[in-house]
Amino acid sequence: MTDIGGCLVVVRGGGDLGSGVIWRLRRVGFPVVVLERERPLAIRRTVAFSSAVLEGRVTIDGIDGVLVGSPEEAIAATRRGVVPVLVSEVVPAFPVPVSVLVDARVAKQALDTRVGQAPFVVALGPGFVTGVHCDAVVETKRGHDLGRVIRDGAAAPDTGIPGEIGGAAAERVIHAPATGVLAWDVRFGDTVEAGQRLGRIDDTPVTAKIGGTVRGLIAPGEVTAGLKIADVDPRPEPGMITRISDKSLAVGGGVLEAILAWLHDTGR
Repeated sequence: MTDIGGCLVVVRGGGDLGSGVIWRLRRVGFPVVVLERERPLAIRRTVAFSSAVLEGRVTIDGIDGVLVGSPEEAIAATRRGVVPVLVSEVVPAFPVPVSVLVDARVAKQALDTRVGQAPFVVALGPGFVTGVHCDAVVETKRGHDLGRVIRDGAAAPDTGIPGEIGGAAAERVIHAPATGVLAWDVRFGDTVEAGQRLGRIDDTPVTAKIGGTVRGLIAPGEVTAGLKIADVDPRPEPGMITRISDKSLAVGGGVLEAILAWLHDTGR
């Protein structure tokens, strides 16, 4: 029987989708290390392990994430049963072998992930081709194939249009209207109306396109025009802000399936 406690998984990206993966894997016993950028771009920060970068610690559905300063500290944290978050835009050398590498940055294009960086490499969403960038791709597009493991080929191409939730698609996502310093007037879980000011970038207001619940807010600070900075969910469910989404759990389930199938097939 496979000892999953000895199978180190490194996840690049601790945002919304990545956190569904991280939570699923840690929940069944895999030691998981998260690699993040110095200033994370996650907007669903209440359910993102990347929030530990700015806050030092985060708890998501009963699983703790903590900021660590080195690969050695990261491995020590996994042995305490928590999820370490390490600021690193490259995959560093760890004091124990990495078994699985997951690219969960959802850049929608292949960056620097390649087959062979770990014994098994998994990637999320469009831009990755199996056999070139990874060993398996997990579909991230909402619909019949969401969470499906692709072992030959690639995920559906990026359409640039967010998936529909509660009858709203593109209008629920807010992009920065200007470059500058962002400050918010609202908080997670607030109910807002269409046209309401949510915050400002210097002197430029940031307004909601639809009414609903504030589900996503990028961390305040410097932003560039066009960057995704907020998400208003049309469903009147403020409690959703502290729960991992159905999409993230589906994608996390796909990654878990891919890893377990690889372990079974290779007799590890």
